[in-house]
Amino acid sequence: MATSSSSSSAKKVAKLAQRGKGKKVRFQGGTLFPAVVVGVLVVGLLVIVYARQSRPDPGSFPPQVGDHWHAAFGIYACDTWLPKIVGAQEETVVDSQGNESLVNDLYAATGVHSHDDGVIHYHPFSTRSVGKRARLGVYLDVYGIELSEDRLALPEEQGGDVFDVDDYRCNGEEVDIKVVAWDNFADTGAGKNFITDLKDVPLTRDGMVFVIAVVPPGTDVDMPPWAIDLPTLGAVDGGNVPVPSTVPGDTTATPDTTDTTAPVTTGG
Repeated sequence: MATSSSSSSAKKVAKLAQRGKGKKVRFQGGTLFPAVVVGVLVVGLLVIVYARQSRPDPGSFPPQVGDHWHAAFGIYACDTWLPKIVGAQEETVVDSQGNESLVNDLYAATGVHSHDDGVIHYHPFSTRSVGKRARLGVYLDVYGIELSEDRLALPEEQGGDVFDVDDYRCNGEEVDIKVVAWDNFADTGAGKNFITDLKDVPLTRDGMVFVIAVVPPGTDVDMPPWAIDLPTLGAVDGGNVPVPSTVPGDTTATPDTTDTTAPVTTGG
């Protein structure tokens, strides 16, 4: 009897296996679930493509080629203003074919320089220095000035000073290197302190002020004393610095709310 029962069970298993051949496995709920997944993936892909295509070109913002912007600039170490950056970088050379070109390739590419006056003359020659590419580092690179959170180094033609936070001291105190920026030379506030990505501090409008400061932590830094003369200094190459409706000492000026992406700042 046991043998007959075992044989019968084996036959049933074989029949069930035969029935299952060729049948497709279906998701629970039919084809709805995989269709939804595919739809979500397609929509997500389309959103990503649209976002990338509609994102503004960083070079589409001001300043643009042909603009003449000016910003006061100074370097402050401990309690002293360093000499103004010298050299207009307008020296040219003539090749064997009689073609004249600028010696400083970075100035030729960007149109950013100075006139021994403590002013950044920012008049882009190409898209390399326009829009959100307009940053403090463009000017510094033209003059070979090294800048990071740990080190500021000037080339020999600019005095050759080197400031390293590991060993430089102000009256025995450790120092930080930071950039302080004001939106306008007539601002009366303390400015905005940038403590990272110092060369990426943006130039967002005409008439700004920038100071590279090597000072003990928490030290307040003022504008360079020549910043107030920016409208006159900027006129040397035909640019016009906009003069606000208020003057230093008057706190009623309407703040500019232009939104920009900037490096990390601290209070102030």
